Amino acid sequence: MSEPLLIVQDLKIHFSTFYGVAKAVDGITFDVQPGEALGLVGESGSGKSVTGLALLKLIQPPGKVVAGDIIFAGKSLMDYSEKEMLDVRGSKISMIFQNPRTCLNPVLKLGEQIDRVYLRHNSCTPAEAREHRLEMLGKVGIGDPIRFSNNFPHQVSGGMCQRAMIVMAIICEPQMIIADEPTTGLDVTIQRQIMELLAEMRKRMNETQILITHDLGVVAETCHRIVVMYASRVMEISSTRDLFSEPLHPYTIGLLNSIPRVDIDENPIPLPGYVPNALNRPSGCPFHPRCSRSQDRCRVEQPELVPVKDGRLAACFFVEK
Repeated sequence: MSEPLLIVQDLKIHFSTFYGVAKAVDGITFDVQPGEALGLVGESGSGKSVTGLALLKLIQPPGKVVAGDIIFAGKSLMDYSEKEMLDVRGSKISMIFQNPRTCLNPVLKLGEQIDRVYLRHNSCTPAEAREHRLEMLGKVGIGDPIRFSNNFPHQVSGGMCQRAMIVMAIICEPQMIIADEPTTGLDVTIQRQIMELLAEMRKRMNETQILITHDLGVVAETCHRIVVMYASRVMEISSTRDLFSEPLHPYTIGLLNSIPRVDIDENPIPLPGYVPNALNRPSGCPFHPRCSRSQDRCRVEQPELVPVKDGRLAACFFVEK
């Protein structure tokens, strides 16, 4: 196996609030291989989106990375200045945000916004940037790139806005793309088109992708491996096939049992309880208040993420080794 393109080591991110310190990410570790599609899944409040923002050093006060390291292409991003990160964002690592309408500039035409990204990272003329933009818009299924480019964000649908965001993310052919809930607010048909588009871009351009989502159905079709997060920590890391055929962690099992399925005549079983507040995590294993396997040890000790079998990792005392 080749060297990972991205390594996240014991990353901790805290937010200082009036009520205390919220541990949004509490010591997570994982890696991403070149050309891999990695799924980062879990319920809302698990720390997925904060992790994605941290990979681009976009955590702003009152948030702060208090420990850990992010190594990209063999270099620690924690050592980069803000000026150096401006050269990384968009050129080497890009991000597709949850809601494109809140990320696109409402007073600039879509074509101008895309061109600005390309001109920032390439030595070319505006005419060359325009030509490249029209080519890329055609590749993501925009039938009339010139007309589309002359629209403002509010003049096109949510799906079209998301396609513009995707073009902005891939136009400089970055090594890695982070897609944070890229289908939020879109209807089912458009969701599938966007996910197929991302998969096609990854294969065509050999991109590495991190897909942040709460939808296990999405990662089942698009990702090679899955990192399961809960309450700011990683619960399980496994290949997609192994995770769906034999989930290890009780939380992963609960997530899969809560999904409606057409191949079995059983009703989904919802997970009891809620994700704990980041200001008041339970002692021991953060999942123990909702876990059917919970024992006294789980309430006191916090299990570490350790190898279990076949290269899989899990943070549970009672997973079969």
